[in-house]
Amino acid sequence: MAPIAVGDVIPDGTLAYFDEEDQLQQVSVHSLVAGKKVVLFGVPGAFTPTCSMKHVPGFIEHAEELKSNGISDLLLISVNDPFVMKAWKKTYPETKNVKFLADGSGTYTHALGLELDLADKGLGVRSRRFALLVDDLKVKVANIESGGEFTVSSAEDILKAL
Repeated sequence: MAPIAVGDVIPDGTLAYFDEEDQLQQVSVHSLVAGKKVVLFGVPGAFTPTCSMKHVPGFIEHAEELKSNGISDLLLISVNDPFVMKAWKKTYPETKNVKFLADGSGTYTHALGLELDLADKGLGVRSRRFALLVDDLKVKVANIESGGEFTVSSAEDILKAL
């Protein structure tokens, strides 16, 4: 399957997260994205070094700047279960501007065409690292990494594209 690209309509799918009352919620991607300008960014895995120390902190640190440039939501997706995503979120002092979304079985990552096979490292099939700028369901910027690289999908890269 070809990876999601500029001009594509983002596929719908169901992701999971824990809300402010600590209740597990299922949510449609289209319900989060329709009629809004959002950044949907994905990482290979919760608690992994580059994801935890660079990628996610960059979006947290630049959240206000992104919002002042018209971004309404920052949506983080990882092929992890919602309990892992909840625990990972708690490791950051400030996360109010980033929604941590679980793609437990990788179904949505597959729909995006962004799987990354890390079985040789004992991690199974995960997500490629990416950042998509989506405006009312349409992909405007698709910054997709090769392998485990972190060269084009940072918050700074999205800011440059705005």
